[in-house]
Amino acid sequence: MSKTSVIPAFSHSADDWHSINWELMNQRVKGLQVRIAKATLKSNWRQVKQLQRMLTHSFAAKVLAIRRVTENRGKSTTGVDGEIWNTPALKWDAINTLKRKGYKPKPLKRVYIPKANGKLRPLGIPTMRDRAMQALYLLALEPVSESTADRNSYGFRPHRSCADAIEQCFVNLSRKSSAQWVLEGDIKGCFDHISHNWLIDNIPMDKSILRKWLKAGFMESGKLSPTDAGTPQGGIISPVLANMALDGLETVLESRFGKKNTKASYKTKVNYVRYADDFIITGISKELLETEVLPLVKAFMAERGLQLSEEKTLITNIEKGFDFLGQNVRKYDGKMLIKPSNKNVKTFLQSIREYLNSHKTVPARAVIAKLNPMIRGWCNYHRWICASETFKYIDYRIWKMLWQWCKRIHLNRRKRWIKEKYFKTVGDRNWVFSAPKPNGEGGHYRLLSAARVKVDKHVKIRALANCYLPEDEQYFERLKVQRLKKSLAGNMKLWKIAIRQDYKCAICNQSFHWEDNWDVHHIIRRVDGGSDNSSNLMMLHINCHRQIHGIT
Repeated sequence: MSKTSVIPAFSHSADDWHSINWELMNQRVKGLQVRIAKATLKSNWRQVKQLQRMLTHSFAAKVLAIRRVTENRGKSTTGVDGEIWNTPALKWDAINTLKRKGYKPKPLKRVYIPKANGKLRPLGIPTMRDRAMQALYLLALEPVSESTADRNSYGFRPHRSCADAIEQCFVNLSRKSSAQWVLEGDIKGCFDHISHNWLIDNIPMDKSILRKWLKAGFMESGKLSPTDAGTPQGGIISPVLANMALDGLETVLESRFGKKNTKASYKTKVNYVRYADDFIITGISKELLETEVLPLVKAFMAERGLQLSEEKTLITNIEKGFDFLGQNVRKYDGKMLIKPSNKNVKTFLQSIREYLNSHKTVPARAVIAKLNPMIRGWCNYHRWICASETFKYIDYRIWKMLWQWCKRIHLNRRKRWIKEKYFKTVGDRNWVFSAPKPNGEGGHYRLLSAARVKVDKHVKIRALANCYLPEDEQYFERLKVQRLKKSLAGNMKLWKIAIRQDYKCAICNQSFHWEDNWDVHHIIRRVDGGSDNSSNLMMLHINCHRQIHGIT
């Protein structure tokens, strides 16, 4: 069966959710976003406003906004109204509710999630309609934010990641002639304290809509509380608003100390790296950072209603090292090494210990099913740095915890019996925690070895690359392919399918991003005799897979 035989034929006009031509919708929205980005670079704010209005009133942008909020991780989380859009009919009906006229957001639902330090982080959960409206206006705002962003800002931006920020730290600090002192900045309650007046005066979007979101209030224990400052953690548009509030500090520093690679910058070696609300600033001396850089930063933050935490804002010598985004950045006898931080390692091992202690009687295969994604995710985050020795240590500590878990279950059994039941030899690996597959399938489930995760070099994104400009389009296509290759490394079947499809979804024809979730579709169904060979499989976005089968 050919690829085209399983793809529905779409017209330009849709009459239900599954008849929407997603390729056309993406093209129309991207076209307007490109025009917004170009107008922003020219500082033609009148044209930006006109194009944003055109985009937020378009059918294409509305359906993409609804698709986003009904496919992300929070798709089943309700707001104060208890509604979710979990059927094609509800999604289709929601299109007509995304209107500016008469729009009034409902209060946020206040929930709390634990932070790494044991404290609780407040989240504000909007209703589905409010989330979709935020996603709609984000489509119009993000081209502006990308065109005005600081060069070395990496958090909550498309195609940028923690690995890019860490690589920039290496660039700024690794040479013999690099700066030796680092200001570690910590903003006190960034999301909770950003000035509403500053946001309304400076964010280039519909002021009326923005004011309504900021002043919506939140419900906690049945009581409505007002919001006088801050942008809620939990809102789709909040990270971009926070980014735009913090953008501009790099320009302030450059105006005072000179741009990178200029004569003035060589004297001070002031360089800036930011990921969301965490940032570092390098300098040639402790005195420079204390007396000149820090006052500038405090004044910049004060304009936006923010202040630095006195306890967590530190000035450190690179020979002593500092923790940034879960990594430890330090020079050892003049050589820069970046490793997983001790705190991050302890937190990860503690999460595994807590799981094993609270699941003392579950089957071994359930333990493997739980731990493998945890190990894979943690290792993939740290695989771009000097983590080989840490990965070996992680394997050793997990083995010790599993050995204690097994002995606790079988108190009356000999150690040799426990070893033969749970720990197998696989190739050159000994003591591999294993569990037989059920129902006579044969074979075993195996625990992932952290030491087997390949440590690789991360290729940092170009600082000035803008995914909304046509001249950078080919660069981002190559970047997505490179990162997708690395994410599929070791899975030859998916790799063959991705190459055959030119790294694009076979339905909407949009390129896969390396962080995307996807489904594998059988061209000829298994119940009809189809095989699991790569020639009978297609990689699809989750929504596109549902579209083929006509399910929610």
